[in-house]
Amino acid sequence: MIETELFRCVAAWCPGAAGVTGAAKLSGGASQETWTFDIVHPAGHIGAILRRAPPGSGAAPTRAAGLDAEATLMQLAHDAGLPSPRVLHVLKSEDELGAGFIMQRIEGETIARKILRDEQFAKARPMLARQLGQIVAGIHALDISNLPQLRRMTSTREIADLEREYRGFDWPRPVFELALRWLKGHDPGPPQEATLVHGDFRHGNLIIGPDGVRAVLDWELAHTGDPMEDLGWVCVNSWRFGEIDKPVGGFGSREEFVRRI
Repeated sequence: MIETELFRCVAAWCPGAAGVTGAAKLSGGASQETWTFDIVHPAGHIGAILRRAPPGSGAAPTRAAGLDAEATLMQLAHDAGLPSPRVLHVLKSEDELGAGFIMQRIEGETIARKILRDEQFAKARPMLARQLGQIVAGIHALDISNLPQLRRMTSTREIADLEREYRGFDWPRPVFELALRWLKGHDPGPPQEATLVHGDFRHGNLIIGPDGVRAVLDWELAHTGDPMEDLGWVCVNSWRFGEIDKPVGGFGSREEFVRRI
């Protein structure tokens, strides 16, 4: 059924498309789905990804940029020469597929354990921190006047949001009380210059091949704010997967990372 719906959509904007094959659901959540498929074309199959909120699904989380904004940001990054999939089509109401977009499929790995352990990535690992530094600098340099409407965030607001969410559980925990106290005492305040912030720049949202970083995915939490947020997030312990002495994603040093920024 999904292949029929996809082909009806694809035929309207892809001249020569003869069909859709291999449609498979990759993931699903409360409001969004991701599908992989191939567009059958005389010039060769075109690998594609559908990211959508199906018709009748619930509203996106309030922190989400929205699928239309995601598509715009990914295309802006692609056009700026950053490793981002090319957006092939933004869904319209007449497509009857819900809200979302179809993008180019990029082959590679997103699972951190494989990237940090498997032999096929051995040559790539020493390059990754430097590559990510260059990429994140490119993201932060995108012209803010060309961006879609996004949330404006500061560290002060982020801390307040976290505390409000925590208090809403009405389940006191000393570790969170201490963490919130520390955050408030070390709040850097408003940034000197607000930029585009990816918002979730880390393992799982990076497609990596033996040649290095191939794409940055999942711009769902993108916003404007302090660019240091992206630099800090990729360095937290959770994304090192046991490689504690390599703070940038478990594969590099902070010095290598910021050298390209």
